[in-house]
Amino acid sequence: MSLTYEKLEGNMAELTITVPAEDFKKACVAVYNKQKNKFQFDGFRKGHVPMAFIEKTYGPAVFYEDAANDLINKTYFESIKDIDLEIVSNPEISVSQIEKGKDFIYKAKVATKPPVELGDLSKIEIEKVDTEVSDEDVQKEIDSKLKANSTKQDVTDRAAQDKDEATINFEGFVDGVAFEGGKGEKYPLVLGSGSFIPGFEDQIIGKNVGDSFDVNVTFPENYQAKDLAGKEAVFKCELLGLKETVLPTLDDEYISDTTDFETVDEWKEDIKKQVTERKEKQAKHEREEKAIAKLVELSSMELPEPMVAYQQEKMIDQFGQQLMYQGMKLEQYLNMTGQTRDDMRDQVRPEAEKTIKNSLVIEAVADAQGFEATDEEVEEEMNKMAEQYKMEIEKIKEFMGEDQMDSLKHDIRMNKAIEYIASQAKEV
Repeated sequence: MSLTYEKLEGNMAELTITVPAEDFKKACVAVYNKQKNKFQFDGFRKGHVPMAFIEKTYGPAVFYEDAANDLINKTYFESIKDIDLEIVSNPEISVSQIEKGKDFIYKAKVATKPPVELGDLSKIEIEKVDTEVSDEDVQKEIDSKLKANSTKQDVTDRAAQDKDEATINFEGFVDGVAFEGGKGEKYPLVLGSGSFIPGFEDQIIGKNVGDSFDVNVTFPENYQAKDLAGKEAVFKCELLGLKETVLPTLDDEYISDTTDFETVDEWKEDIKKQVTERKEKQAKHEREEKAIAKLVELSSMELPEPMVAYQQEKMIDQFGQQLMYQGMKLEQYLNMTGQTRDDMRDQVRPEAEKTIKNSLVIEAVADAQGFEATDEEVEEEMNKMAEQYKMEIEKIKEFMGEDQMDSLKHDIRMNKAIEYIASQAKEV
């Protein structure tokens, strides 16, 4: 197998991959062996029709397509392993030569990593990031901690109020016709959470358990399900139950029973420390994001379209994985929201371009500064992983293959560059 390439305009390249004729012949034989059971001719037992007879009957190209696909899948990634190009897209494949007794030749058009003209890091100016912790910040954290230990209590002696959890049956109608996805039974809804269409939750407030009532709403113009956008709807509802959140009493006894502290004051002091540390960490991340965004503005680069397309598909696939964890397929989500995959590509494109540009300038800074991951830094990160997963570090090392180790070293290198970029920024 051999590979040559030609650089094209716009950070593109065309690879030419040549597979020896003998390997192509073997690939055709392999396809024949997989498919021979589906060929039936008088005078031959099923699965015993000779390859030459099939080729004579259907033409010599009968096995070419599958053989070509198998060879491309087998040889493409192997052939580019040692190439001196940084390929940043999926290949656009075209077959140049496919003929019995001859080498199999195909071309792969790919995007290559674009060069970056780095801006002047001394000109990075960002808005000052606030790190001050207010009493309100601390109180929000206290309320959150108490809510985490709260209990739910049935409400029977009053009407529904904001923050109550209402259990409802509902069915939605547009022009008197029920619409898909508009029905729910024993659905738990926190009033005031904004989970439903604007105005829906407000009309439950004041109702009592056992009440049946109509909720009249208008779907927003930008509603995801386009067939419902801007339309008026009536939801037939029944309030089955109400629960209110009961917070624990904050006193020394509660603190000593549920925490490592003895008094409320000690606990609050620790809460303030936690909030301060978290806010400083968030501020560091915000400074880094702002500094990188500014450096992208100061820099110039030309993104090849296939590179952007690759990132778009990657983001959509990641979103699909998240949906699967929630028990939904991407196709179901698209149908439910009235979108196509092309719509999603358009939605994620700005973020895809931002992600690519950020990555390119960070890598350019790492290259310019000569940042590398040291053995000590790699060991430190593996120790953190061992602690996180509660495993011996030797086990972590066993599980980490060459690709994972390269990825870890790359992350360390990028983090050094990110911190360096942020350190050069001036807060104004």
